[in-house]
Amino acid sequence: MSTPTQQNALLLLAKQGDFAVQTRPVPSPGPGELLVRNEASGLNPVDWKIQAYGLFIKDYPAVLGTDAAGVIVAVGEGVPTWKVGDKVLYEGRRPNDRATFQKYALVDADFVSQIPDTLTFEQAASIPLALTTAAVGLYNQAGGPRFTPPWVEGSRFKYAGPMVVIGGSSVVGSLALQLSRLSGFSPIITTASLKNAELLTGFGATHVLDRNLSASALREQVFELAGGAVPVVYDAISLPDTQNAAFDLLGKDGKLLTLLAPAVDEDKQKNANGRTVVSVAGHILRPENQDFGRVLFSKLTGLLKNGDLKPLHVDIIPGGLAGIPIGLDKLKNNQVSASKVVVQPQETA
Repeated sequence: MSTPTQQNALLLLAKQGDFAVQTRPVPSPGPGELLVRNEASGLNPVDWKIQAYGLFIKDYPAVLGTDAAGVIVAVGEGVPTWKVGDKVLYEGRRPNDRATFQKYALVDADFVSQIPDTLTFEQAASIPLALTTAAVGLYNQAGGPRFTPPWVEGSRFKYAGPMVVIGGSSVVGSLALQLSRLSGFSPIITTASLKNAELLTGFGATHVLDRNLSASALREQVFELAGGAVPVVYDAISLPDTQNAAFDLLGKDGKLLTLLAPAVDEDKQKNANGRTVVSVAGHILRPENQDFGRVLFSKLTGLLKNGDLKPLHVDIIPGGLAGIPIGLDKLKNNQVSASKVVVQPQETA
């Protein structure tokens, strides 16, 4: 089947404007690039925030989206490792030709991984950005702990001692738990709705605490389980309340990793005792993450095939690209629990 010259894409029409499915050209891969037919695209909270607050995008209309899985339909020059028909997952880059809210997208050949037969396209599309965000925070973020990744030879189960993940049933949190397990940390303590406790223990958590605990109760329970203050907390929720509660769990020189801008109270930071808040910039195509990302994506298929990393449940929104605004509203209104919202772009007429 030949690749069309035009495709459907979900366009954000203006700053803080509406979404609409319209046509745009199908790009052609240049040297070192692949063209992927997107079979599944994942939604992230940042997508509705871009629309609501006018973030990041300068020129409109614009295609958003950073998670996808699909089939390679064209290969650019100088790419000996991939061929037409390969099933891959990848992390897109907004806006436009490399973004994932469209039927076809370009991707750099160094930043794709083959999908093992054990995963569907929808499951595969749930992984890229959440994984790179969790991994960059633990292993590559400037100012972060910079642990050695478990896919480096001799580094699996290298570490010991406690790890705390706030929001373990979020997509990033679920992968931070799994990476912490592969790195050897124990106990691995997380907060979540207790209905998700069995799921999270399967991901590596040794203890699941009620996300509704007060800050003082959380501190008491973590200190009891960990034997005192902890060196690192990954806050995968990163609201002001969770950041402040997480900061109080840290010992001297401890590091709080957040997905959003630091929001710890000033009085806590004045008496920080070396504790720091580090905002994770997890997109793998950022210049400082690319070398790290090439290695991660080269190892990812094996990690997925062996079951070392597993996806969350997926919540498939019907309607293809036209269903994306519905999915974003679910994210915006906190109607998603322990799952990744995914659409199937080819479903769009």
